[in-house]
Amino acid sequence: MPTVQDLIDRLETEAAADADPETTPDVGIIMGSDSDLPTMEGAYDALSELGFAEQTDFAEPPEARFTFESYVVSAHRTPELMYAYGETAADRGLDVIVAGAGGKSADLPNMTASLAYPIPVIGVPVQEKSVDSVIGMPTGAPIVAVDAGKSFNAGLSAAQVLAREHDEIEERLVAYHEDLKGGVADVSADLHDLGIAGFREKHGE
Repeated sequence: MPTVQDLIDRLETEAAADADPETTPDVGIIMGSDSDLPTMEGAYDALSELGFAEQTDFAEPPEARFTFESYVVSAHRTPELMYAYGETAADRGLDVIVAGAGGKSADLPNMTASLAYPIPVIGVPVQEKSVDSVIGMPTGAPIVAVDAGKSFNAGLSAAQVLAREHDEIEERLVAYHEDLKGGVADVSADLHDLGIAGFREKHGE
C-alpha cells in the first residue's frame, strides 16, 4: 500500500523527469476526499466529451494528445501532499487544475491556487456551504470558481484555458456549443409544432 510519502516522491520524480509536454497530463483534477468523487465526476465527463483521455501512468501516456489525471489530496489530513502537488504542477506539465472540496473549511482549491501560481486553478465547491470558503481568496491570489457541484462547468473551463493555445480544443468546444444550441432549437420547434400535449408525449414528460 503506498504511503503519502510515496506519492510525494512520485510527484517529485515526475517533476524532475523533464518529460515532453505533449506526453504529460494537461489538466489535474484533485479533490479533498474520495467522497467528493460523485460530484467531481462532472469534470471527467466534460473533458471526456471533448476528447481528453485519463492518464494513469506518467511514463506511459494514452494515445490521445490531451489528457487529465486525478488525485485525492486533503488540505487538512495530508497538507504535505497538497504542497507537493501544487509546487510540482508546472514541472510535471500541468496547464490547469480543477480542485474540489467540501465542508465549511474547503481550503484545497485556495491553497492549491497559491502553491501552483501562476497555473490557473478552477475551484469546485462540493457543497453549497463550501462556496464562501472556495471563493474567499485575497486580492493578488486569484482563483476561478464555479457554483456548488458544477464540476462539469469546471471541466469545460479548463478546456477553455487550454483552447487559447490549442486550436484543436477550441474547435471541439465550438462544436460542443453548437450541439447545445441545436438541442434548444429542436425542443423549441417540437414545443411549438406539437403543442404541449404532443411535446410531453414525445419527450416523456
